[in-house]
Formats: sequence, structure tokens, C-alpha cells
Amino acid sequence: MSTLKYWVWLSALTGLRPKRRFELLDTFGDPEKVYFADERLLREKLNLSDAELQPFAERSLNRAESILEKCQAEGIYIVSFQDAIYPARLKNIYDPPVVLYLKGRLPAIDEEAAIGVVGTRKATPYGIKMARKLGYEITKCGGLVVTGLAEGIDSAAAEGALRAGGAVIGVLGCAIDDVFPKWNDVLYSDVTLSGALVSEYPPGEPLGRKNFPERNRIISGLSIGVAIVEAPIKSGALITATLALEQGREVFAVPGNADAVNCVGSNELIRDGAQLVASGWDVLADFAPQFSGKLSMPNPQRTAVLAHGAPNDPVFYEAKRTEEPRKTAPETGRGFAKLRVKTDRKKVDNPIKREYIDLREQLSGLSERQLKIVSVMKDKSVHIDDIIEKTELSAPEVLSELTLLQIKGFVAQENGKRFTLNIEKR
Repeated sequence: MSTLKYWVWLSALTGLRPKRRFELLDTFGDPEKVYFADERLLREKLNLSDAELQPFAERSLNRAESILEKCQAEGIYIVSFQDAIYPARLKNIYDPPVVLYLKGRLPAIDEEAAIGVVGTRKATPYGIKMARKLGYEITKCGGLVVTGLAEGIDSAAAEGALRAGGAVIGVLGCAIDDVFPKWNDVLYSDVTLSGALVSEYPPGEPLGRKNFPERNRIISGLSIGVAIVEAPIKSGALITATLALEQGREVFAVPGNADAVNCVGSNELIRDGAQLVASGWDVLADFAPQFSGKLSMPNPQRTAVLAHGAPNDPVFYEAKRTEEPRKTAPETGRGFAKLRVKTDRKKVDNPIKREYIDLREQLSGLSERQLKIVSVMKDKSVHIDDIIEKTELSAPEVLSELTLLQIKGFVAQENGKRFTLNIEKR
């Protein structure tokens, strides 16, 4: 327990990216030695900025001890990066969490054909039906569903998997003791009983906007592939798809109506090389040789009948909401290795010299974070590590904004995780 509190302390430090935390561990050996490290050594060995050194100014274990007490009282498990049950898949991503908080029982996920199923919160009836179908069939075929338990597609996929009698891994963008959205309390409870809730945010952690992009890297990191069901052009599910590609995972997408706003992003994934899927076996078939004896295609007629169920079946949790909803790199399958983002601008024979381009009008619609990223690039190709370092944004935030900038046509990706401006006169 004494060692664990230093892991909790390190994970709860504000103002440090996950990569920095692991640099500290590599330099000093373990979190307890990091805690007692001299500020001069921190500055000299890692070249920490004043802002990064700020959390070390007043070192206290009070918060870590409070988190430990609350976890013990509420039956929350803490898994540090050094623990044997910490998934190896997650360890191997770019910026794994230092600590995971768990409710329920985490399967031996490295031995499972875990598939992330994600999509829009504002799902159509078709999207809900397909998400439930995928969740059900992936489970019946021997796979494991990993999802974010958000309203819409995520929750529907979890419901389908639970109906099939399987476990679900719910990766939260909120504190491990929180429920978001609030009316998902029954689903959270059932996921805890069947599988596990997972979060990198300790009990009592306030909900932040950056939590959900950060959460997405864990969904894809725990999975061998990610299936997208209904994703509009600015959907967070597309961020998960981008993260999956960065992590070497396979990406799948369910086709939707060509003129449906909810399906623009997911349909573009298919156009750009993602594997089109319409069933759970479509997702799992190429992985069968890697999981010998675990994956099989069940009777298709029986699966089709049971996957959908009756519209008002209580297993889908429609009647138990506590408040009204809003009105609004392992080996992979077929090798969808790179997301190509197509712009609506034709290439020209004589590129315009950049020094004569007035960028103000073109960049006026970008967010503050996007402007930070663009300013780092200027006229040169920049590695993603340098973008993260210079903007002081987290890796998921940078990947999220880069995805949007590529969709808008402002940024192009080159080989070796390098990015460059793609701005021309319009």
C-alpha cells in the first residue's frame, strides 16, 4: 500500500503529460524516488519547465491517501503500470495511463479478441439497432466489447453484449465513482457485474472537457480493432479511429445512408480504406487465426432473431432512466494502416508561394488549440512529439485537433508521424 500511494500521487499530478510521467519513472526508477527527487535534479535531468515544476513545489501525499481511502471504502481497485494485471496492449500505446481505477472484474484482456465499438451520441434508430447487433454478435462469436458507455451508440453496443450474456469493458471519461450521463446508472451497474468499469480518473475527480478525447485512447488501446457505427464529420468516434490507427489497430465501419449527416464520417472511413462491416463476424473473421478456438460464427438465423429483441425489452434499459435525455500494436486484420483525408481543393500545377498568403482570413475559424498547433508548424514538417511539447497540450488533445485540421484541409500528414501545413489561397 505504501508504494501504491506514490503511484496514485504521480498519476494525480497536474500539469504533466503522461509521457513526462514516464520520463520521470525512467530517470528515477519508481514513483517514490520521483516524490523525493530534488528540484534541481528534476530541472537538470529532464529539463522541466517552471510550469511542470510547479506541482513539485508543495509535495503532499494527502490527496493520494484520500483517494486510497475512498477506493478501499467503495470497492474500487487500483492498478498501477507495474502491476501484472495491467494490460500489455495498453502499456504499448504512445501515452498509457500511469494508473487505472477499476470497478468489477477485468478479464485477461490481452488474451481476448476485444473490439471497441463507438459512435455518435445522437444516434438514429438505425444506428442503435446496428450497435446492439454488433455488440450482441461480437459477444456470441467469442469477442469482447469495449466501449465508452456514452449515450447513443456506445450504450447500445454495451446493451447488445449484455443481452448476449457476455462481459463488457466500459471505459469512462469521468471519475470512476461518477455516472455520465446520469440516467445510465443501471447500465453502469450491469457492466460492473458482467465485466469492468475502467477510468484513469480517481474518485471525486471533476469532469473536464479533455477527459473524453483522453478516454478514447484507452478504448482503442485495450482493443485489437475498433468498429465505428454512425459518426458525423466532427464525431469523437473519428478521434478514436485516428488513435486506433496510430496504435496499429484495425478500423471497421458500418455503412450508412449516403445523404445522412450522422454517417458522413463513418462512410468516409470506408471510402478511405476501413473495412465495411454489417455483422459481428465481419469484424472478427480475420482475427480468428490469432485466437484459435475462441472465435466462431454462430447460427446466423438464431443470432439475427435474438440480437434485436423486442423494442421495449427492459434489457435495453429504456424504462429505468433517472432523468430525461438531451433533446438534441497487435497483428490486425486487413491492414487499414493510414487514414487519408480528402479535401475539396484541386491540386494546382504552380503552387502559390506561402510568403504571399494572408493567413488571417483562412485561420479565423480555428479554435485556440488549433491555432496553437498551426503556429508550431509554420512552414516546416513537425513530428507529433514536438507538437505536443511546444503546445503543452496532451497527446489525445493534439491528435483530436489534428484530425479536425486534416478534415478541414489545413494540415496534411506525412510519413513518420510528421505533420505539415496544407494551406493555399482559396
